[in-house]
Amino acid sequence: MESLNAEDPVSVGPFRLIGRLGVGGMGRVFLARSAGGRTVAVKVVHAELAAQDEFRRRFAREVAALERVGGTGTAPVLGSDTTADSPWVAIGYVAGPSLRTVVGDEFGPLPPATVRALASGLARALDHIHAAGLVHRDLKPGNVLLTVDGPRIIDFGIARAVDSVADGGNLTTTGAVVGSPGFMSPEQVRGDQVSPASDIFCLGSVLAYAATGRAPFGTADSGVHATMFRIAHDEPDLTDLPPELSGLIRACLAKDPAARPTATEIVETLPVADPWLPADVLARLGRHAARLLEAEGSARTADTPPPPTGATGTTGTAGTAGTSSAPAAAPRRRGRTALIAAVTALAVAAAAGVAYTYWPGRGDAGGGGTAGGRKNGGTTATRPAPGIVPAAFLGAWEGVLKGSADVPYETSRIEITQGPAGSRSAVYTHVTGERLCIGRATLISATDGELVLGEAEITASVPAQRCTPAARQTLTLRSTDVVEWGSGVAKSTFRRVKAGTDVVPAAYVGTWKQAPDTVLQPQPDRWSYRVTVTQGPVGAPLVRFEQSYPRMDDQGNLLADDIDCASTALVGSAGSLLVIGPETRDPDTWDPDCAENGSSNLRIVKYKGKERLQIYGMTADGEPGEFVRD
Repeated sequence: MESLNAEDPVSVGPFRLIGRLGVGGMGRVFLARSAGGRTVAVKVVHAELAAQDEFRRRFAREVAALERVGGTGTAPVLGSDTTADSPWVAIGYVAGPSLRTVVGDEFGPLPPATVRALASGLARALDHIHAAGLVHRDLKPGNVLLTVDGPRIIDFGIARAVDSVADGGNLTTTGAVVGSPGFMSPEQVRGDQVSPASDIFCLGSVLAYAATGRAPFGTADSGVHATMFRIAHDEPDLTDLPPELSGLIRACLAKDPAARPTATEIVETLPVADPWLPADVLARLGRHAARLLEAEGSARTADTPPPPTGATGTTGTAGTAGTSSAPAAAPRRRGRTALIAAVTALAVAAAAGVAYTYWPGRGDAGGGGTAGGRKNGGTTATRPAPGIVPAAFLGAWEGVLKGSADVPYETSRIEITQGPAGSRSAVYTHVTGERLCIGRATLISATDGELVLGEAEITASVPAQRCTPAARQTLTLRSTDVVEWGSGVAKSTFRRVKAGTDVVPAAYVGTWKQAPDTVLQPQPDRWSYRVTVTQGPVGAPLVRFEQSYPRMDDQGNLLADDIDCASTALVGSAGSLLVIGPETRDPDTWDPDCAENGSSNLRIVKYKGKERLQIYGMTADGEPGEFVRD
């Protein structure tokens, strides 16, 4: 903490300033105290940003969202004024070192039990952040503070307002790369729109760092672009990662956002442990708290009238620390209370174990794990609830709900992984002519012949907010490759299909072009229509459309300029046909005259010995678009 200078205010709102914590892209950050004595961090917006009406509106939206988070696992909002000449927000000050400091400078990698407890605490915080409509977008070791009561996430939400204005877009601007290079998600690296799943990927990187002392994709020291490339394309470096943490961390680091667990799922899987930190770290927390109390104690007289001109101290124009000119941290008056608290915490830590579980069904050896608990002064091993899914049901199943296998109007896919009752072990993808929905269904019960799925949550919707959670679903085994699916009065036959991250048949992969119609399309060199299909998992944007054609006037005459349109579509199923959801426009290549298409199904046919790609709409019968390899 630095002393206030002549340019700093004495107070902001009802908060008396104590010192300056730093300066960032948004503004200045001060350490302050409320009238009741609570320590807070006050962020005051830079004047140039305060002059922008758009920034003010977005800043106000972000502050309102932060207030809804309620402080669970985060620093609570204690006051704000987004209409002031210099907008500000006051957030509870967290008295604890960062995870980066503890792991990188002081303690080293944390033990597996502590990393599980860290995962539990951070997931609870993210769950509340996401429920408030926020995506952190910069979860990294420096933004995780460790306290006796658990981890706290700081510095989220407000930065989004700055970034969105700087990029000239909205709060989730496509193309805006926001985050810290070593701890970004693949979506952030690509500049795609981010979702809560992005924070889960960052959580996986943070947990890997906590367990190994290294960022799993390297740091900016090796080159920012090289690091970002590894995040987007390479597997993480998890050398020295304890095996009992592999399932959880690898699940979080899935390249496909839909394959990652949600914060809610992690919360439901990992118990809360208390105490959760090693004794040595608890002792360091005690010393950290003691230093903070000493700094506050030296500035406490800032709440009284200022001394005569010429006195110096830590509060600059806000006041002084008595008559001494020594730095605020020099006096040793308030350390005893905090150190006694640290000793007490150590005693508690010595008497208790830290409980933990493996992440179920996500690649842990044996599918289970151990947990520590107190019993006769020691620990005893327990295991989480075992997975109940019979092996015959595991994998991916697809079926047609409306139409036929050759002419589908509505399809569904369910991919089932192992898990205990109550876990969201089934990912379903539902495609109609107008929308694509992806969700996770809860495993209710399972026998050798029947699997029942219940309450679900939506994880992706195209168009946005058009999907509703699936109702109760039942799968009845008919053979190793066929199940009967039912939900209410709806019934269908589902067949086993390929699961995993490379489900697209090789025949589809590549770039296809449509030949211009020289009769209906004059100046054929100005007409271009290409479709590119890439390999990947269901739920990923694997199909891209690029189209260019002349602009016309109302009489059909060609004008000088061209219309350029580009869009992508998520794959919804990859059985006998490749089914894709509605196209999503590329904002960088999208003319107002472009038209978005609904869901489609793709197939490969042969004509005169050569392969052709045919694309049929799923809303009505009609002639397909036809493409040849480029």
